[in-house]
Amino acid sequence: MAKKPPKAKDKPAAKPAKSAKPVAKPAAPAAKKKLAAAVAIDIVASDPGLFAPLTPGEVADAVRTLTEDRRVTGMAKVGRYRVIATEPLVVKPPHWMAGHRLARVVVYDYAADRCVDACVDLDAGVVANLDINKAQPMLSREEESVAMSVAVVDERVRDKLALGDEPLVTMHYWGKDANDAAYTRRSAAVVFGRPGGHPSVVAVVDLLDNNVTAVVPAAQW
Repeated sequence: MAKKPPKAKDKPAAKPAKSAKPVAKPAAPAAKKKLAAAVAIDIVASDPGLFAPLTPGEVADAVRTLTEDRRVTGMAKVGRYRVIATEPLVVKPPHWMAGHRLARVVVYDYAADRCVDACVDLDAGVVANLDINKAQPMLSREEESVAMSVAVVDERVRDKLALGDEPLVTMHYWGKDANDAAYTRRSAAVVFGRPGGHPSVVAVVDLLDNNVTAVVPAAQW
């Protein structure tokens, strides 16, 4: 009689994989918690007046404080500069100036062809930060007015104007290459034309010497 083949042994059932334990997030340090709480308190208790526009007195104080700073005494002594912008500046805690009444003052120094960008702490009466660079800030209202008044009386400009042409807009102009006088000198472009019509003439005004350096048909601008 033939022998029966031995029965195959049943394989043990696979054990279920152990579920990965969630990694516990490290608790925030106590110092960070205290800082966050302090910042929240400072924000709630912040003075809305810090965001208010500067008063004429504050503007005068900010400009005076800047011009008395020894780092720009040369600019103040020569006097060939113009205040481009003054505006309130607010910093967040934990910065040491948080809660102080601050003013940003942007001045263009024509004598040195440079931009002076300062943060003045009006409470302490000091220049808290000063950046001097070769940037070209946008024109001030005063510069726009000067450029327009120079352009409208220039004979070369008047010869090219048609009947009814008048100044439409004044823009900051910065030359693209070294052959352009406006490449190294602060300049403005005064666009002339009829209101509601197409521009006709563009006059480039050198704001350092207050004269017209170029008169170009608007179609070629």
